[in-house]
Amino acid sequence: MTVFSAFSHDQIIEFLKAQVSDGDVFTDVDTLKKQSFSSKMTSDDSGLALAYIEAKSTQDIQGVMRAARKFHISVIPQDQYTSTVVGADGLAGSFVLSTKQMNHIKEISKADSLAVVEPGVINGDLDKAAREQGMFYAPDPGSKPISGIGGNVATNAGGMSTVKYGATKDNVLGLKVVLADGREIKVGGRTLKQAFGYNLTQLFVGSEGTLGIITEIIVKLMPIPIGQPTMGIAFFENMTKLAQAVAEIRISGVYPTMLEALDNATIEALDQYEGTHYSDNSGAMLIFKVDNSVPEVVDKLKELMAKYGAVNATVTTDPKKQADLEKLRRDMLPAVFAGQNHIMEDMAMPLSKLAPMMDYIHDIGEQKHLKIYVAGHAGDGNVHPTIVWPKEETETPQAVVEALQLMFHKTLELGGTISGEHAVGTLKNQWNNEELGEDVDQIQHQIKALFDPMGLLNPKRKIN
Repeated sequence: MTVFSAFSHDQIIEFLKAQVSDGDVFTDVDTLKKQSFSSKMTSDDSGLALAYIEAKSTQDIQGVMRAARKFHISVIPQDQYTSTVVGADGLAGSFVLSTKQMNHIKEISKADSLAVVEPGVINGDLDKAAREQGMFYAPDPGSKPISGIGGNVATNAGGMSTVKYGATKDNVLGLKVVLADGREIKVGGRTLKQAFGYNLTQLFVGSEGTLGIITEIIVKLMPIPIGQPTMGIAFFENMTKLAQAVAEIRISGVYPTMLEALDNATIEALDQYEGTHYSDNSGAMLIFKVDNSVPEVVDKLKELMAKYGAVNATVTTDPKKQADLEKLRRDMLPAVFAGQNHIMEDMAMPLSKLAPMMDYIHDIGEQKHLKIYVAGHAGDGNVHPTIVWPKEETETPQAVVEALQLMFHKTLELGGTISGEHAVGTLKNQWNNEELGEDVDQIQHQIKALFDPMGLLNPKRKIN
């Protein structure tokens, strides 16, 4: 059947370019391929976006939405494009709207303990700028050196310091957001307490670009703690013993900033990647940190770890050695991913259920004859099992799919969530009913329809 289009490709692009006065519009195939496909998506040209826009102002974003409404074209918001769940890849015939050029730190207020930033500001750059004034920005996802605050907010990113300072949602005070109809609204503000109206700020945090496009963020800053931070490592017989120790440390009153777990397979991969020899200790490694330690705190940590069989525990106050340990944890992913197909997952458990989940993941690996690396933010119950298989196998093995399904079901059975900090994107959006229940699943869609009645913003992501 012949379909008569109301507008030609050239007419759409001409109108779009007229709406973007400050930013840039790209339509060349190379750029569209780069912005449309991640390693988890097909590279079939039929999936190319229609245009890629680098916005430099709120007016640019409003202009893109004006064109999207006129031609009924989907808009895929991107920031620094570091999503791990296919949450920001261009869809066929869509506008990919990037805010990475909106990257100005507008204000750092030590007096109000906050910063006002555009979405494209890199997490690590904000933290560095804040530290120059005696403050710091607490959320520190593994992508801290490369991910933008806007993307962190859109996905409610977590990280290594969540155990003490919370995830992104716990550090956002206010937002400016362009809605699907083109209005820019302000939600939240500069105060640490806010009780007026419904909490729309937290509704947008973690919404993955499906309800609006973030243009400005007010985040909390913390004063750099007085005293000497202490970091250390300890080795346990296995991840279960480590998880048991972490559960007790978590409620001991020492208030750790970091409690990071790595299993033996991950340690071996890091040794090969870094040229270290940590795997000589075997078992599982705990990397821990306290911000302003006193001898009683370090003694308590050592006591609790020893209770669960920790060996070779060492601590350091040397900044260089601490930086090396943090780098070791951040290098986990490239070390594990190197030369292999992989899927890294992101479940979060009630703290009391972390040890049983560690046992279960180990059992699944043995049952399915799979290589599974396990690491995670043990202090907040967030576990990242990574399943790998040979590079030459282009299709995901059925055993991998079955293993993930079993892990997801077990996580929910134990009262956990199958998305702790990486968001939902495309990879998990069919699990909404399973995790949230039918009634809440329906309410999610009603909220989406209220904010985006034409279904233009990041369709097929977050909820399906």
